[in-house]
Amino acid sequence: MCGILALFGLQDAGPLRKQVVEAAKLLRHRGPDWSGVYCEGSSIIAHECLAIVDPDSGDQPLFNEAKDIVLGVNGEIYNYTTLQDSLEEKVPGKHKFLTKSDCEVLLHLYAEDGIDFLSKNEVCGMYAFAIWDKKNNTYVVARDPVGIIPLYIGWGSDGSVQVASELKALHKACERYEEFPPGHVFDSKTGTRRPFYTPNWSKPTPVPSQEIALHTLREAFEKAVISHMMSDVPYGVLLSGGLDSSLVASIMSRNSQRRQHTGPAAWPQLHSFSIGLKGSPDLKAAKEVSNFLGTVHHEYVFTIEEALDALPDVIYHLETFDVTTIRASTPMYLMARRIRATGVKMVLSGEGADEIFGGYLYFHKAPNKEEFHAENCRKIGQLHLYDCLRANKAMMAWGVEARVPFLDRQFMEVAMGFNPVQKMCQDQAGKPRCEKWILRKAFDFTGDRAYLPQEVLWRQKEQFSDGVGYSWIDSIKAHAEKLITDQQMATAEHRFPLKTPRTKEAYMFRQFFASHFGDNSAAASTVGWQDSIACSSEVALKWDKAFQGRADASGRAVAGVHVQAYDDKYKTASQSSGTVSNGEPLAKKARTS
Repeated sequence: MCGILALFGLQDAGPLRKQVVEAAKLLRHRGPDWSGVYCEGSSIIAHECLAIVDPDSGDQPLFNEAKDIVLGVNGEIYNYTTLQDSLEEKVPGKHKFLTKSDCEVLLHLYAEDGIDFLSKNEVCGMYAFAIWDKKNNTYVVARDPVGIIPLYIGWGSDGSVQVASELKALHKACERYEEFPPGHVFDSKTGTRRPFYTPNWSKPTPVPSQEIALHTLREAFEKAVISHMMSDVPYGVLLSGGLDSSLVASIMSRNSQRRQHTGPAAWPQLHSFSIGLKGSPDLKAAKEVSNFLGTVHHEYVFTIEEALDALPDVIYHLETFDVTTIRASTPMYLMARRIRATGVKMVLSGEGADEIFGGYLYFHKAPNKEEFHAENCRKIGQLHLYDCLRANKAMMAWGVEARVPFLDRQFMEVAMGFNPVQKMCQDQAGKPRCEKWILRKAFDFTGDRAYLPQEVLWRQKEQFSDGVGYSWIDSIKAHAEKLITDQQMATAEHRFPLKTPRTKEAYMFRQFFASHFGDNSAAASTVGWQDSIACSSEVALKWDKAFQGRADASGRAVAGVHVQAYDDKYKTASQSSGTVSNGEPLAKKARTS
């Protein structure tokens, strides 16, 4: 994974080279291994490299043999060998690959199939890229369907179009910028941006009706995890001790002796990493999983003071002021620094499972399969604003790549293609059961066949910001109470009319964000912002009257479900809409997408 900054439509690229190189340095944390620049005519593509696959010859930008097509890309293409073989079968001997980089195949697919190459070929991976076609004087920009990899697009006062992995590289140079939408491609020839792939999870209807066999689901996920282990450098796994990361770790540990990519397994014994406050639930559970799997386990304990000190830097790297995201990102950011110190440059993580399988505790209140599935679709569609942004930017702040096998393209087609009744938190007789039941059941074995200890396999969902230690969230709130005055809250809507903070915690985060990117700049418009309970969408807040007045991101806000839920007296202002006199969220502001 890397950092890219590309400028197109320049009058003369040469004089701007130094300026662009300096701007690209703002992305160097994403690619500390090497820097590369293409600067010619009307275009500049700058690249900051984190070398995972082919570290010896995979420097970017990448070129075709004629050097008239240039590629700057941030990402990994997991099925690149299959795509290369298909090209060779289709046009034998036509395409000469100059490196062993997994991403070079994108360049040749474009050369063969043109602007529609992402629609004509099943590209499995996480990616954001810019291609400059010198011969045709055109460029192409695209981002993966989920938005695992961040990408922003902006417009300069000189008429240039600029794209970057993080908005900090555009903030001073562009009059306006915005997030580039996932699953879209921009064609400069027509000046249009359009979707290149319409997955079955992109819309809530029709609701799938076909039931899935447990072995089908299990085998599909095992295949996804193995494909994501592609690496030429040491790698590991983030292990919170929850179901999702533990399943990833279990499958990795079973396959850690495999020959990975072009070389041997980087470390024959899998290394796992966890973080938490002293005595936290996640540290205890992660240690139990590590002992069961036999991983080399690295346990990091942080203090409240260390985490609070890091908040301004976390917000700078995350480029958000969303409360949920910052709470969870801070321990992850601290852990990434420690991971990098071990020499590990890539880890697998469990993001995406809760959105796909309805793992958040509020899903217990889903009224029917239609609402359950629609919420799955909404949550997946919002991942680029929240969990994917967190996993990518918190880890890449220290040059560590996070891969997310639950969001593998082929696995998602399977996991979002069966009857949601099998995912629901009640069986067909209406009897309550554990969230993500179908996923747990698919890996429910005992004895020598066991993937995980039973107590971990059936452990209740614990959100990362809770699992690192309940006092973390409570301490952030107490810290904000000291920093933010009642007078500041009384005038918050005048200082921040765009996405006004409704709590002192939210105001504190917004103030840190403003110190980096301005009070109400274009940066604020890129931030995900909605009312939510336990990471729900705004629409799901209407599922249960008990949710009203308790719109906090913590899973403990879901009374009657979380084993250590806040008591009935707990109330908090909604993040986006605030509250009205009866304490109910303003439903008219609920977003349906």
